[in-house]
Amino acid sequence: MIEKDKQYIYTLAFFYSMLVVLIVSIPAYFYISVEQKSYKEVQMQELQHYAYSVEKSIYNFSQTNKHIFHFPRSLFYNSCLYGTNAQLLFATDETVCKKILKTNTDENLISKKVLLTLNRLQAKELLLVKSISYKNIYTKALLTAFFLGAVIFFMTLFFIKISMRPLEKANRYLNIFFNDAMHELKTPLGVMQLNLEFLREKEDSKVLRRLFTSMQSMILIYEDIEYHIKHTHVEYKAEHLDFSHLLANRIEVFLDLAKVKNISIEEDIEEYMFLDMNRIELQRVIDNTLSNAIKYSPKETKILIRLYTEEKHTVFSVQDEGVGIKDTQKIFERYAREDVIQGGFGIGLSIVKYICDKNGIEILVTSKLSQGSLFSYKFA
Repeated sequence: MIEKDKQYIYTLAFFYSMLVVLIVSIPAYFYISVEQKSYKEVQMQELQHYAYSVEKSIYNFSQTNKHIFHFPRSLFYNSCLYGTNAQLLFATDETVCKKILKTNTDENLISKKVLLTLNRLQAKELLLVKSISYKNIYTKALLTAFFLGAVIFFMTLFFIKISMRPLEKANRYLNIFFNDAMHELKTPLGVMQLNLEFLREKEDSKVLRRLFTSMQSMILIYEDIEYHIKHTHVEYKAEHLDFSHLLANRIEVFLDLAKVKNISIEEDIEEYMFLDMNRIELQRVIDNTLSNAIKYSPKETKILIRLYTEEKHTVFSVQDEGVGIKDTQKIFERYAREDVIQGGFGIGLSIVKYICDKNGIEILVTSKLSQGSLFSYKFA
């Protein structure tokens, strides 16, 4: 499975998991609310129980002759004891008591007021405050959501992979078929090309020229498909190339294709322009650009091919007087074709785009309908 397919599966599984978690979060919200309410009620019951114990201690002290009252202290509760006119008699934390008296809207604090009857401390009111935290509830909810999301993610991933196994198997068989077919086609194509070249040396007829141009088109399609199959697992290493010489040779190959439509090719090529790039990949860029220029140009038009230096960059451009392009971005998509009638598989320019992106080559396409197009490649 190629990396893009793997990335798509992981992305699909992730978003599906997030969607399920999002849907589950709606009842989870109500569950958390119920848990908070239940937790708060339990804490209030414990606070009330503690208030009862403090109240009992005060009344028990009132029934003794002791002179010192030891107020029951706790690490979990703050206590405030008020006398007449709300006079503070005792407080474990006066700040907390004042905060409760001013406002009782803090969700993290619960309080209990107890009105006291006559006692030796002359206390009228007992205020008890406890800090509470919903951290455990939130942590449990988050862990549950994370666990649920992880389970759904891996289950989704598992089922997607299981469902794609037949497709992967079919794809492997298809790749084997294409590799075998391409291997079997290479020899007869080479034999046919050599024989046609031999016949043309003896007799240059119109029929032979047409056969030869058709053969060149077949070879171009073959080389595109071969590169398309191999580029994912074959490393194309860079070479130090004479761009000028290679371009001139490729133009010679396409002259016969141009002659069939009486298209004249003008050259403006600087000599001895060298480039570090793989020969096969550079040839794919040249061949596809020239082939498209000829294919989409009307008869008796002109194609200008240039190779020059601009601001320390090597620039290769092909300008035609063809039909023009409606969408200059869409043409680089795989299997996209501006004109179905002209034929072709629509993979040529997608291969060109891939090679240019891989080698840091900037593509600039300008076009006007019925006037022609200009393809420029700026090499780093």
